[in-house]
Amino acid sequence: MRIDCQSHIFPKSYIEVLAQNPHPPQVIRRGNEAIVTYGDVQTFRLQDDVYDPQRKLKDMDVAGVDMALLSTNIPPPCMLSPELGTKGAQAINNFIAELVDRYPHRFAGLACLPWQIPDEAITEMDRVKEVGFRGVMLYSHIGGEPVDAPHFEPVYAHAESLNMPIVMHPTVPTWGEAIKDHWMIGMMGLQVDNSFALLRLILSGILERHPNLQIVMPHVGGILPYMSGRIDHQTEVLGRAREHILQPPSAYLRQIYMDTVSPSLEALHYAYEFVGEYRLLFGTDHPWVDMPRFVGLIEEMDISSTARARIFGENAIELFDLK
Repeated sequence: MRIDCQSHIFPKSYIEVLAQNPHPPQVIRRGNEAIVTYGDVQTFRLQDDVYDPQRKLKDMDVAGVDMALLSTNIPPPCMLSPELGTKGAQAINNFIAELVDRYPHRFAGLACLPWQIPDEAITEMDRVKEVGFRGVMLYSHIGGEPVDAPHFEPVYAHAESLNMPIVMHPTVPTWGEAIKDHWMIGMMGLQVDNSFALLRLILSGILERHPNLQIVMPHVGGILPYMSGRIDHQTEVLGRAREHILQPPSAYLRQIYMDTVSPSLEALHYAYEFVGEYRLLFGTDHPWVDMPRFVGLIEEMDISSTARARIFGENAIELFDLK
């Protein structure tokens, strides 16, 4: 079975909420087009046909993908003003719930939360858990605040208590202005920023204090697997940033899940060596990719058929309770 653990939708109802945001990110309408803008840092056009669920199902059929875990990519509702955060999260989650109800054997849901209001994030987590969502999304910063800010820790604790995996996803960095030239935000900035977010979860001790919290890091771990030797040297040899952790950072990093959204066979093999067959999840980042190519890369990996089956679906079935 093939389960795509990174597949995105963008509901029209959420676009309406984005259009009300008093600051970037915002939606600006130009005729029949909707333009998402991060001020002068980045803009992109929303196209209804790209996010059409029927197109997604058709592309899944062509690639032989059985099920997709649906989420919204960027901008997330945690970037909105507080009065719109919950409204935006509910617009996304309600849309996903409708799709899952319509296609229960093809889709499952990953919920957005109004992280900027922790109490409401916990309330929304309870609501989506009740209707069958399989996890929640966390983005690389929460309206500009770091993901390890102390007032967010109750949300992590609640996710741990509900056995709700947290799936990380990049968003435009707060420092995007410095790298907006040459499309470097998309080329590297998103992954670097998301890597800092996960490193914060490790070094702040959140993963130490919540050992049963399951984290999924996309894009074969960002840059962290490749930097883990230097990071461990900083903590274990130089004694830096050891205040909140009892193990080397790499020990926590090897306990998270990584998805396989990378167009590089070399990167996939490195991730496989780093976390092993039980911690890799198949993903595509649809609709922004050629889905069969990402299926083909897993087929090309020099691994056993048993490991391939775990990556394609068995690990996701266990982690997200898709039995």
